[in-house]
Amino acid sequence: MAFHAEGLVAIVVFYLAILAVGIWAAWKTKNTGSEGDRSEAIIVGGRDIGLLVGGFTMTATWVGGGYINGTAEAVYVPGYGLAWAQAPIGYSLSLVLGGLFFAKPMRSKGYVTMLDPFQQLYGKRMGGLLFIPALMGEMFWAAAIFSALGATISVIIDINVNISVIISALIATMYTLVGGLYSVAYTDVVQLFCIFLGLWISVPFAMSHPAVADIGLTAVHPVHQAPWLGSINSLDIYTWLDNFLLLTLGGIPWQAYFQRVLSSSSATYAQVLSFLAAFGCLVMALPAVLIGAIGASTAWNETDYGILDPMTKKEADMILPIVLQYLCPVYISFFGLGAVSAAVMSSADSSILSASSMFARNIYQLSFRQNASDREIVWVMRITVFLFGASATAMALLASSVYGLWYLSSDLVYIIIFPQLLCVLFIKGTNTYGAIAGYLFGLVLRITGGEPYLYLQPLIYYPGCYPDENNIYIQRFPFKTLAMLTSFFTNIIVSYLAKYLFESGTLPPKLDFLDAVVARYSREHMDKATLVKSDNIVLNELAPVNPRHSLTLSSTFTNNEAFNYVDSSPELSNTEDN
Repeated sequence: MAFHAEGLVAIVVFYLAILAVGIWAAWKTKNTGSEGDRSEAIIVGGRDIGLLVGGFTMTATWVGGGYINGTAEAVYVPGYGLAWAQAPIGYSLSLVLGGLFFAKPMRSKGYVTMLDPFQQLYGKRMGGLLFIPALMGEMFWAAAIFSALGATISVIIDINVNISVIISALIATMYTLVGGLYSVAYTDVVQLFCIFLGLWISVPFAMSHPAVADIGLTAVHPVHQAPWLGSINSLDIYTWLDNFLLLTLGGIPWQAYFQRVLSSSSATYAQVLSFLAAFGCLVMALPAVLIGAIGASTAWNETDYGILDPMTKKEADMILPIVLQYLCPVYISFFGLGAVSAAVMSSADSSILSASSMFARNIYQLSFRQNASDREIVWVMRITVFLFGASATAMALLASSVYGLWYLSSDLVYIIIFPQLLCVLFIKGTNTYGAIAGYLFGLVLRITGGEPYLYLQPLIYYPGCYPDENNIYIQRFPFKTLAMLTSFFTNIIVSYLAKYLFESGTLPPKLDFLDAVVARYSREHMDKATLVKSDNIVLNELAPVNPRHSLTLSSTFTNNEAFNYVDSSPELSNTEDN
């Protein structure tokens, strides 16, 4: 394949434009945030992100390189087709559910990160445990899409994969480092426009290529391969449902989503942003679906690609850049390449910022340095943005199974964090003992179910499992959803059991070593004021908490009271008067 200097110039111009927008956004908002609140301004953008920018940045966070490439691949692969392209519908429903049930309680309490309610209710140690799967999900996701971008660029302009990955990661990390959420949000507006324009320009040219059959015909009739509409085998129904629930429910508990929710100027705006992004995800998936259908309708032996088709060459995951390269004019393929580059950056910068935000606030500040100055937290965020960006880049270059690692970590987000989020927001009375038990049960059930992408054999063989070509057993049973439900109900059962045992006197108070029920022997629980600042929310939205007279302020907020939405009791009024 020849080296395309024009393509390289186009990519350089695009990258410089994105970097310029990111630096401009950082300069424009450099004085945002009152004295002592600069770190919060970087994390949640001063809570003044409008509907237009907010809708663009939330949509762009989901519409990444994996979203576009993965949707095109699913439609193209024979035997799967559109029926298995679950991401557009799954993520859109995830945003709708997030807007209906999760955005308002999270935003109205004025949290700064997704982990704040966990640390408020379960303590800093549990927050640290939940940080692990959240960090893994964000980092492996960034690494996976950097890897996809490198392969895409190398297909179209034939430059070294490693160079393209490093430069792309450096640009995304640089503007995220200087501007935080503001830079990420404003560059997302440009990137989403490029994705939309670049892919839609490419579609009519690819569709009109002489080697491409009518996609309406190939949707239902086999021409060059099985129809691209696809079908769901009766044996695979439970696998389909398991994956769909993972996308729909597991797409909610991500810091990248809640960072946009918490940056909204009000709880209502947060809900509207979620609904706008859901619509945006569906619209942005349409050109990817069409490109996958075009790939399935092409006689590849009539193109410059070669005699064998991409599926035979095991390049089905690269169907989108292959269509751009071989079915479109050169200058059009560069537009499409810019679109894919934009998609990758729009997701990678969000993941890097999300990981650094959680570490700086929930691990460094709230767990180790509660008296740290705002300037110190800002520098910790900047350092971790660089470190996490470098780590994601290294994984993209070195890890041979980065997609397998991301699949496993995203499963852990669904199985561990989602049920914990349900409990912390909607189930009154759960505590740290139940949270730890649910965490461990969910983790064990997921790991013992195996992971084909990592060549990890299952320890538990559920009904319907079968070996693949590598003799790794594939589970047809919806064991991921089973693990999630087990984690959820274990949290509730163990929490109420611990509460009963301590409050009935069956167990002495001194055994409450996690300070989860009696709240008498430990000072680990953080004051609610540490997590929520009253100037971020209306005072009547604060959950009232009944203090215990014999305790210090830091141990006042016990689990069974933290989410009590009733009015303050007379005892509380008398206490305040005194």
